[in-house]
Amino acid sequence: MLSLLQTSVFRSSSAHQASTTSPHPTGGASSSGTADLSFPWSRQRLPKYIVPLHYHLQLHPNLTALSVTGSVRIQIEVKSDTNWVVLHSKGLQISNATLLDHKLAHLYDQVLPVLHHPGHEQMAVFCPRVLSSGQKYFLQLQFGAELTEVFSGFYKSSYKTGSGKTRVLASTHFEPTSARKAFPCFDEPSFKANYTISIRRSPEHIALSNMPIEKTVRLKVDLMEDHFATSVKMSTYLVAFVVCDFRSVSATTSSGVQVSIYAAPEKMEQTHYALEVAMKTLDFYEKYFNIYYPLPKQDLIAIPDFESGAMENWGLITYRETSLLYDPLTSSATDKLWVTMVIAHELAHQWFGNLVTMVWWNDIWLNEGFARYMEYIAVEAMYPELRVEEYLLNTCFAAVGRDSLTSSRPISSPAENPTQIREMFDTVSYDKGACVLHMLRHFLTDEVFQSGIVRYLHKFSYSNAHNQDLWDSLANTCSGDDFTSGKFCYSGSQAAKNAYLFAGEHMNLTAMMNTWTLQKGVPLVTVSRKGSRLLLRQERFLKAVLPSNPVWATLQHGYLWHIPLTFKTSTSSTVHRHLMVTKTDSVHVGEEVHWVKVNTDMAGYYLVHYEDGGWDQLTHLLRENHTALSYQDRTHLIHNAFQLVVTGKLSMGEALDLISYLPLETHTVPLLEGLGFLEAYHKMLEKRTDHDLTLKLRTHILRFFRGVIDQQTWSDQGSVSERHLRSEVLSLACDLGHAPCLQVANQSFANWLRSKGTLSLPTDLTETIYSVGAQDDQGWEALLHTYTVSHSETHKHKILSAMGSSRDTSKLNRLLELALKGEVIRHQDLSTLVYMVARNPQGQRLAWDFVKRNWGMLVQKFQLGSFCIRSLIVSTTAQFSSPEELADMQSFFKSIEEQGSQLRATQIALDNVEKNVMWMQRNLGALRDWLNTHTQ
Repeated sequence: MLSLLQTSVFRSSSAHQASTTSPHPTGGASSSGTADLSFPWSRQRLPKYIVPLHYHLQLHPNLTALSVTGSVRIQIEVKSDTNWVVLHSKGLQISNATLLDHKLAHLYDQVLPVLHHPGHEQMAVFCPRVLSSGQKYFLQLQFGAELTEVFSGFYKSSYKTGSGKTRVLASTHFEPTSARKAFPCFDEPSFKANYTISIRRSPEHIALSNMPIEKTVRLKVDLMEDHFATSVKMSTYLVAFVVCDFRSVSATTSSGVQVSIYAAPEKMEQTHYALEVAMKTLDFYEKYFNIYYPLPKQDLIAIPDFESGAMENWGLITYRETSLLYDPLTSSATDKLWVTMVIAHELAHQWFGNLVTMVWWNDIWLNEGFARYMEYIAVEAMYPELRVEEYLLNTCFAAVGRDSLTSSRPISSPAENPTQIREMFDTVSYDKGACVLHMLRHFLTDEVFQSGIVRYLHKFSYSNAHNQDLWDSLANTCSGDDFTSGKFCYSGSQAAKNAYLFAGEHMNLTAMMNTWTLQKGVPLVTVSRKGSRLLLRQERFLKAVLPSNPVWATLQHGYLWHIPLTFKTSTSSTVHRHLMVTKTDSVHVGEEVHWVKVNTDMAGYYLVHYEDGGWDQLTHLLRENHTALSYQDRTHLIHNAFQLVVTGKLSMGEALDLISYLPLETHTVPLLEGLGFLEAYHKMLEKRTDHDLTLKLRTHILRFFRGVIDQQTWSDQGSVSERHLRSEVLSLACDLGHAPCLQVANQSFANWLRSKGTLSLPTDLTETIYSVGAQDDQGWEALLHTYTVSHSETHKHKILSAMGSSRDTSKLNRLLELALKGEVIRHQDLSTLVYMVARNPQGQRLAWDFVKRNWGMLVQKFQLGSFCIRSLIVSTTAQFSSPEELADMQSFFKSIEEQGSQLRATQIALDNVEKNVMWMQRNLGALRDWLNTHTQ
């Protein structure tokens, strides 16, 4: 699954170990009534004494009544004698429950009692006759449900045709724990089974599922039934079905897989790029993983109402429209890259996640971290012109930002209930997971990394895996003689002992990687020179707690990483390597070395601080010969410097001096990194009452970057990198009130208005032009009208962002109310809109008050722990920077303590604002002094 942007007390692991025990069998026959029965299971996770083998699922969704009837016959295997079958069910009305023997004969003549445990979303069926260990039976259930109005389970979506008619469709989203809303099932990833599905529908609709249709039967004049081929063995969260009236385009890959892109009929012209990308990506992964895609078809479908970015259901991937559809007339270069990346992400899941699945949600990073990283590997190989590698640094910077707060968590973390599980789909699983894998690949070499994951995928195909299984596969050094026909060499004992020879040192891969996945945080390596040696010291990097704080020592205690250090020096272009496994260490660099840059190309997931004049040397190098360092190294230095400003290890003046070379910079990534920090400071200051300081910073930014601003053209010409830079720079210039920028944008918007929206604007600059035009009443109303009639979701996103930039609070309130109603602005876009309003200086308080006022409805619409709820909490408060705002947050979170205590996101938001408050207290004066000196 792909999120769009992105703690309770956990049960002990020993409690789960006990869950393999069966409820004690009662023996022979007993009363079939429920009066004498109590729910037989007390744990969140299902017992292991019954295992599902095969689901026969029949569904009949009624798109008029918005209801579903269905039946399921689950073949089960009993591992321990019992009278009970415990499985998941949420919001389902179970009308009949029976148990059959392996010959489909009834075990008991009467209807069986069914008990429910709503708190654990479980149901239990009691059979008076004992189900015997080693035997197979069939559990048959009939049920009914409503098509939900939320974005999980089997839910309703809709779209409007060109003539304004509303069409209804039904689609699924089960990950992580919502298959139980659609049919009774063993809804945990380790309970893999086969699925044979049939769906009833009206003749004007089509039905899609994981597998191709084998046959269609006409039951009545107005009722059809599609029978789908039996699926491969898979987890419940990957089951999918859609009933709609969409159209498709199709093609066949070189290995014979039929790929189809489905969308609403009016949007078929936007599907062609996705088909091209999906075809190329499947071919690439089949070669890279050395495993053919195992299904006969792969559908990708654009769902009009969809909370996350996309979902990797095996054979039927569902997408938000902005993540799959590409309109050449309105989509920018960034939009194109996004679609390419999301398709690559979801198709990577067909192997990482679908073929090999984590045992439990604590290791969801094995799915999401890999899929996030494979985006970069695949797109860089297939579409080098998109320069996707330039975005990997931002992925790692996002991870560092989250990981440097005390509220972070280890990559592999306990998660038991559905809220905790949903919160696992976060920056740590996706971005940190990807960056740790990048470090590991760089450390092992591409060839060793690739062969290791191929081994992992082959060994655990159609099964489940732990962290350790991945390390064992990567650390395998079996010789060629150990291979046997059709099998992959694997030796558990050897893998556990295996050591790589690295920079003259032996290392244990499991021990190394456990320091990155089983403990939270990001390390800071401090380096200093002593003669010919470079002295090294590692500690946990924390942004919201200073060493003077009494809790500092406690927060540092016990933290140690095995860090694969790399560095370059002034005397050689060679990348030197060293594995740091202790708190302090040293390496030889030589007396004649003038400068050292540690963490070459930021391949490693750690920050670096240079003591004893090290920063001065690097600042001098950037001014005199910045191309002596790669663009990644230059970007890394800028990022590190401003991170260290937060903690006081580097002064604001030193960081600003470091980026003084930027007028000479010609590469997009370091330019935008430096610009990004200044812009963030401006946004925080703009929301305060210090107008003089805000104006000085604004003047400095426009003067400092005048050269790069003046170089930009108002067109879509150039490389993807050049177009990205143009979009960001001109957007900021207009936002800061740069007169030439505003003049061109206003003229372009006036021309667009006169054309009644038919004029094609530069796609990379459309949002900037609309944002300028949205500042007056006529322009804002014209944009709202265009929003309601546009058939391009990427275009609508740009319009929404522009309208959200209005300085008129009445218009901002109107937007928020429209999003709350969900008619003009879909509910799926509500959290994004609230964020858009919150980043507006006039809208920050409005957005936060909106969240507080409508909290109950928001939690009802978007599940607790979901991406949208987390975004509403964290992004809405992201630029708060005063003690009063912090106190207001604490007061609100206390008022929702019952729900808030379940959310890690509340603590993340508080930590982030505490960091902002600390930044203001420590750096506001220094920033003022520096600007007074440099803006005369």
